[in-house]
Amino acid sequence: MRTCIDHLISQAHLDVVRVRNEVEFLTGSLEGLRQQEKISNDAFLDAGAITGALEMVANHIDLGVPQREIGELLRAQLGRAESIEEKHPGLDAAIEALRR
Repeated sequence: MRTCIDHLISQAHLDVVRVRNEVEFLTGSLEGLRQQEKISNDAFLDAGAITGALEMVANHIDLGVPQREIGELLRAQLGRAESIEEKHPGLDAAIEALRR
């Protein structure tokens, strides 16, 4: 999930579509990994915090919040993503392996 956030932060300008596409990718990947029993239910639930935060970021963009503040919101999620990865090693790699 850190890679998802890093990908968004690296963009010069974020729009709602880009963020929601990342949310859809993350949500679909997590659901698939859980169904295939490649991640635990706990990992799935913990990762939900990141998908929820990214959806909130998309809503903020939709409301016209300045890009500087959007970047701050995303950077605030990096620590959370790192904590989840520490708790569930390999989660980020499993998600990114599904990226096409």
